[in-house]
Amino acid sequence: MSEPFQIGADGIGRCWWPGEAPDYVEYHDNEWGRPVVDDIRLFEKICLEGFQSGLAWITILRKRENFRAAFARFDFEKVAAFDESDVERLLSDAGIVRHQGKIRSTISNAARAIELVEEAGSLAAWFWSFEPTDIEGDRSGDIPVPATTPTSTRIAKELKKRGWSFVGPTTVYAFMQAMGMVNDHVVGCAAGEECEAERSNLVRPS
Repeated sequence: MSEPFQIGADGIGRCWWPGEAPDYVEYHDNEWGRPVVDDIRLFEKICLEGFQSGLAWITILRKRENFRAAFARFDFEKVAAFDESDVERLLSDAGIVRHQGKIRSTISNAARAIELVEEAGSLAAWFWSFEPTDIEGDRSGDIPVPATTPTSTRIAKELKKRGWSFVGPTTVYAFMQAMGMVNDHVVGCAAGEECEAERSNLVRPS
């Protein structure tokens, strides 16, 4: 296993995984694990985690602006209206991951997101209602962070029941980490301390 904690060239303690790549460090320090309650950002995150399946996250991160341009900034009401001409457009867009199944899934999931908002009031209210009350794993670095948890499995099951796709337990747990529902920065990581402070001060949506 890679070292769970490292001191960067700038003297800041971080999780090991961003290494020294500037864009990866920026994502780690300022985004990953910070709580999100905006529906558009939540939809973007869960879609991109679906696109990431089978690929390295840094690949998706470096294409993210292309994804945003291609998918109407992940405004799910707009994406839900995409038709076959949009599918063809997306399949010819070299700036994104041209996987037909994932593209069609994103369009379908946009329609399911609208339904979820009608059901729960907002995506944020629905997702945050699953926030675990205890830590589902170990954050010391002695044990690897899990790929799935009981909560991610439950969310995946509920989403699939509502017609969502590319939302298996592993994808959902990565989404939970990215949106700050859990704080999986390792002990000693400066960003992790900041994330925990933001989580403590967060007004959970209802």
